[in-house]
Amino acid sequence: MKRIILKLSGEIFPGEGEFGIDPRPLKGLAEDVIKVHKKGIEIGVVVGGGNFIRGSTDTLEGVDRVTRDYLGMLGTLMNAIALQNVLENFGLTTRLQSGIEVKSLAEPFIRRRAIRHLEKGRLLLFACGTGSPYFTTDTASVLRAIEIRAGTILKGTKVDGVYDKDPKLYPQAKKYDRITYDEFIENDLRVMDMTAVTLAKGERLPIIVFNITKPGNFERVVEGKNIGTVIGEK
Repeated sequence: MKRIILKLSGEIFPGEGEFGIDPRPLKGLAEDVIKVHKKGIEIGVVVGGGNFIRGSTDTLEGVDRVTRDYLGMLGTLMNAIALQNVLENFGLTTRLQSGIEVKSLAEPFIRRRAIRHLEKGRLLLFACGTGSPYFTTDTASVLRAIEIRAGTILKGTKVDGVYDKDPKLYPQAKKYDRITYDEFIENDLRVMDMTAVTLAKGERLPIIVFNITKPGNFERVVEGKNIGTVIGEK
C-alpha cells in the first residue's frame, strides 16, 4: 500500500442526515486520513456525490439521465472542496483535480501531474468522476488507480463490508471476508459498480470495502487488519 486510492461514498458527507454536507464527520475523517498520510503512504481520494443526487436513479422528474449524471458530478466537486478545506485546516497540503474543467476551483486531470503531486507528498483529491455520463465514481476510482499506478482501492462507506443481501433489510445477511471478482459479479452484489469490478479484475487490482465512519478503521485497513471485505483473485 505504498500508493492507494481511497474512494469515499457520498453518504458519508451528510453525517446523520440524508443530504448535504455536515462538516463534523469530515473532521474525524480528516484526522484518520492524516494519520495514514504520515506513514508515508501516497493517497488519492475519489469523492462520490450521492448525498446530493444519484445520477443512476430517477430522482428528478423530467430530467434526463445524462443531465442527472452531470448534476451528480457537480455534487462530487462540492464534496471534494469541503473535504479539501477541512484537510488543509489540519495543515495537510492538497491538490484537487477535476474530470470537468473548473479553472477557478480545480486543476484538470493530468496523469503525469497527478503522479508528481503524490511523489511530492501532497494528498490528491479527484472530483467529477471520469467527466463523462453513465460512468460512476466507483468506475472513476478504478480508472484513476490504474492511471496513477496505485496498488489498492479502499472503498470507505457506512457499511462494514460486502454482504450476500442488504443487511439493512435482512438481519441474517452473510458478510464476506473475501470474495473473488467473478463471485461478486455472478451474485450481482451492489456495493460496488459492476463496471468498476470488471475493470479491476482485468488489472488484478484488489478492492477493500470497509466502514470508514468508525474512527481508526482507515488506518487499520492500511495496516492489514482483517476489516471489511477484500474483492480480488482467488
